[in-house]
Amino acid sequence: MKTEQSIKIKPKQTFPLTIKRLGINGEGVGYFKRQVVFVPGALPGEEVVVEATNINPKFAEAKIKKIRVKSPHRVQPPCPFYEQCGGCQLQHLKYDQQLKEKRDIIIQALERHTKLDISKLEIRETIGMENPWGYRNKSSFQVGQKEGKILAGLYGMNSHQLIDIDHCAVQHSQTTEAVNAVKSVLDELKIPIYNEKTRKGVVRTIVTRVGVQSGELQVVLITATKELPKQELLIKQIQAKLPNVKSIVQNINGGKTSLIFGQETVKLAGEEFIQESLGDLQFELSARTFFQLNPLQTVKLYNEVKAAAGLTGKEKVVDAYCGVGTIGLWLADQAAEVRGMDVIPESIEDAKKNARRHGFTNTKYVPGKAEEVLPKWVKKGWEPDVIVVDPPRTGLDGQLIQTILQVKPKKLIYVSCNPSTLAKDIQALSSKYDVKYMQPVDMFPHTAHVECVTQLNLK
Repeated sequence: MKTEQSIKIKPKQTFPLTIKRLGINGEGVGYFKRQVVFVPGALPGEEVVVEATNINPKFAEAKIKKIRVKSPHRVQPPCPFYEQCGGCQLQHLKYDQQLKEKRDIIIQALERHTKLDISKLEIRETIGMENPWGYRNKSSFQVGQKEGKILAGLYGMNSHQLIDIDHCAVQHSQTTEAVNAVKSVLDELKIPIYNEKTRKGVVRTIVTRVGVQSGELQVVLITATKELPKQELLIKQIQAKLPNVKSIVQNINGGKTSLIFGQETVKLAGEEFIQESLGDLQFELSARTFFQLNPLQTVKLYNEVKAAAGLTGKEKVVDAYCGVGTIGLWLADQAAEVRGMDVIPESIEDAKKNARRHGFTNTKYVPGKAEEVLPKWVKKGWEPDVIVVDPPRTGLDGQLIQTILQVKPKKLIYVSCNPSTLAKDIQALSSKYDVKYMQPVDMFPHTAHVECVTQLNLK
């Protein structure tokens, strides 16, 4: 039996490294004695001296000690919290180069997980943003206390140290302003802050969301207890500091959990939801509604889905993983019928409501898994021409892949947020489907994330 090649790198060992490419998490990737080494903060083309920090059987991790040859695309990150926070991974790389590297991350995934001839594939240039800052319409900042001072922010990279973030370069300015205002009110009124260790205190998290098109603002206080001290005063002061706040909500989460939201939500002031629009579509966003974090790029993404679907008004379309119906409704004006399904019943209710609000009568939404619902429809004689999938990071369920291969729609539009699972799923579908083209879209500038719209056609 062949034993796995033993690693030659030792912990804390210092060695030179040439960075060949960016990894899927935005780290630099190089090879030392044929051993793969991941280096956060290093860029392709750089020659660096690194120190090994972590040794695994298949790879090593290291940190930069010195940059001998700098990438011409390296820039100074504008955010003062960039090094500690870990929310962004690529602020030190010029934006136009980020777009090139994101396309390359998709190519790497295809090389690793498929048998396709990549030289024959049409993989388009990544669609970026004109202004890649201040785009996130929602923030969830943990609240803590240090030496009597209230902090709100994110936990540091690989640590449980809360970083007080009073300005975030990728957050919409209104969400930042809202967090700072709520923080100062909590401080003035001496509202008890939840302590994870002692499990005492009240306020755990401040969630803020802005309707980028409507300008409406929602503030959600996540509390460990139902009782909120000085509630009336708290509401009054938040409204005084944030005159455009349309919705103030409390969500109760007393559990010992890393999940942000609990099951119970109570309206404290104003409306239960705020309005947001994508193109001609309007949506009501309640505290727990999932909605795209970058609405400007979402319009570009959905237009790419529409272009890939190429509908003529005669097609039956399935919107699997439909959520609140956004993608299906984007296509509904050009389809004969759109049917969607999702495992979250509340999302299905929202999808129905959204369809009614926009006057669509050619839509149908049901709760359930696509791999279970679709065969029932086909059995009754309803066969889709186009299936759109927008799965979570884990990719398509194996059963759904089998269902698609049996149902054989003429076209499959795959919207992916994870190049690795996209590539694996394309390989699994390749017995019956050809890749027409792939269109990367940058939904999260300065992070390692990349979305991709892929058009697959039945052979």
